[in-house]
Amino acid sequence: MSKILVTGGSGYIGSHTIIDLLDHGFEVVSIDNFKRSLPTALDNIQKVTGKKIMNYEIDLCDRAAVESVFEKEKNISGIIHFAALKSVPESVSNPLMYYHNNLESLVVLLYIAQKYKVGQFVFSSSCSVYGNAEELPVTEDTPLQEAESPYARSKQISEKIILDYSKVSDSKFVVLRYFNPVGAHESALIGEDPRDGLVFNIFPRVTGTALGQYDHFDVLGSDYPTRDGTCVRDYIHVMDIAHAHTLAIQYLDKNPDAPQYDIFNLGTGNGVTVLEVIQAFERVSGVKLKYQMQPRRAGDVMAIYANNEKAKNKLGWTATRDLDTMLRSAWQWEQEKIRNKPSNN
Repeated sequence: MSKILVTGGSGYIGSHTIIDLLDHGFEVVSIDNFKRSLPTALDNIQKVTGKKIMNYEIDLCDRAAVESVFEKEKNISGIIHFAALKSVPESVSNPLMYYHNNLESLVVLLYIAQKYKVGQFVFSSSCSVYGNAEELPVTEDTPLQEAESPYARSKQISEKIILDYSKVSDSKFVVLRYFNPVGAHESALIGEDPRDGLVFNIFPRVTGTALGQYDHFDVLGSDYPTRDGTCVRDYIHVMDIAHAHTLAIQYLDKNPDAPQYDIFNLGTGNGVTVLEVIQAFERVSGVKLKYQMQPRRAGDVMAIYANNEKAKNKLGWTATRDLDTMLRSAWQWEQEKIRNKPSNN
């Protein structure tokens, strides 16, 4: 049984990926300092799988602390690196925090991977690296445009760091550029659960508005040259993304001739506007959503969606869940959180 280190294991995508790894026979350890996530996610992983995850609550920028994990956990064969700050508006207002955290943690992990001879490294990247692409859908060979935010630039730089290092490393690297993860595990025990109300993504805002946690939902930009004036995104179920990480580890393990460095898009290939998301949510939930049109937000790309043929052909991966399924699972997760919230009485 291979042992995989997942950084950001209590985060949104990390926690779902741990479940998928466990379902496919891997042993998993986690590093998460809970700066932007909640430890309850690890407890809920145990409820779903029956397996307790060992987590090390350390800062990935602390090289000595990370090395201590590898001293304790022998025979780690692969790393899946999720842990990063990811808010576009926050990165615009505080770029140095993003460059320090996202780049330094990656460099530390690469040093450690080299020292402890970790053969497989999967990096969590983003479609934001494409910027405002000149042609859609984007392929892995689409030229990267100017980054629209420090967050996106941190992902562009991270990819270049990995590429440069791969040329002198014995490890093999897969970069997964995923588009817009949404939804929750079918158990409704884990889902997107940002810490301390730091809600940056569209779906927690939509569901939170439907539950009355917010007065309304802000549609950021109504004058884009798209079919209804709002941004276009490629939404993909979080469990489809999670499974791609398992397939990436298996791909590196079973293919000794795999390239030292490879990139895969993870998206459905379908672009959906913000207004279309609202309409779909109203359809699956039966709730009328209050929303307001607002000016564009700094750092947002107008439109992006994926060509996913490479992932299909090389990883054997495909997105299996449609937008209604994504929205329905996200709504069930939010309702379950409300039901399980401790009473103040």
